[in-house]
Amino acid sequence: MILVLVDHDRGTLDPLSTRALTAARKIDADIQAVVIGAAGAAVAAEVGKFGAKVLHVVNNAEISDYAPMASGRALSELVDSLKPAAVIAAGSPRGNEQLAHLAAFRDIPMAAECTSITLGAPHKVVRARWAGNLLEDANVHSDLLIASVMALAFEPEEVGGSAEVKEISVSLSPEDTVVKVLDRVGESSTGGVTLTDAKVIVSGGRGVGGPEGFGVIEELASLLGGAVGCSRVVTASGWRPHSEQVGQTGSKVAPNLYLACGISGAMQHIAGMKNSKTIIAINTDPEATIFRYADYGIVGDLHQVLPKLIEAVKAAK
Repeated sequence: MILVLVDHDRGTLDPLSTRALTAARKIDADIQAVVIGAAGAAVAAEVGKFGAKVLHVVNNAEISDYAPMASGRALSELVDSLKPAAVIAAGSPRGNEQLAHLAAFRDIPMAAECTSITLGAPHKVVRARWAGNLLEDANVHSDLLIASVMALAFEPEEVGGSAEVKEISVSLSPEDTVVKVLDRVGESSTGGVTLTDAKVIVSGGRGVGGPEGFGVIEELASLLGGAVGCSRVVTASGWRPHSEQVGQTGSKVAPNLYLACGISGAMQHIAGMKNSKTIIAINTDPEATIFRYADYGIVGDLHQVLPKLIEAVKAAK
């Protein structure tokens, strides 16, 4: 049996968790899921669709929101009782952090960013290194395999079914909840499409020129029913919020269409968007690295190209 850690945000299932469930099911048809926080019971119907037969809900009052060390402790207790062959989660920052705590509690290795997993003695994994530019074959020497799957390496596949919900409480020490989410501040949700869900992303980099330059990017993204993204230098400059950053230290995305506007193509950014189905790059520098990854390239000023593209989209509608 494989135990899959699924993540949620106040009762809304993280889409990356459906990919982790799919990856686990390709290894063993017998999968169970665990979610941290009582609100996670709301995701039972969703995890059942992706093959989980049981959903274990850790409902300790102290971890109603994200608390990575407490999650690791809860996972360790479940491992003791369920004896799974592997514990798997999505290779997101939160997924990797929670599994790292589990590995520390069990004093065994953890394999991160796996694209292939074969259980055995030893376990064999293929994992992404150097921002996905190198695939490493590795052996994991431990009875229990702890591994995260590369965020966009597996397409989610529904199989139908439902998950039995089992609520549990675990033994926690005060140290387990030293790090936890206490409150959330910032912009409230607008109900718009998120980077993770977007089928179209219009992303801007240093070449946009400043925060005011994103107006044309926002307009095009809205017309295409997509989301706005940006590079790390943009968020570092304070032009856009970190929630819009695409890259190794931001969101990893795989939309049907990714428009990279004024983005040079640093490897940190490429790591987050190279799985896009179609990539269009607009840059004034014909030697920009981004063109090596683009399906279509336009050498030109985005402030001249995008207004004409907007006109064309409006005309087509």
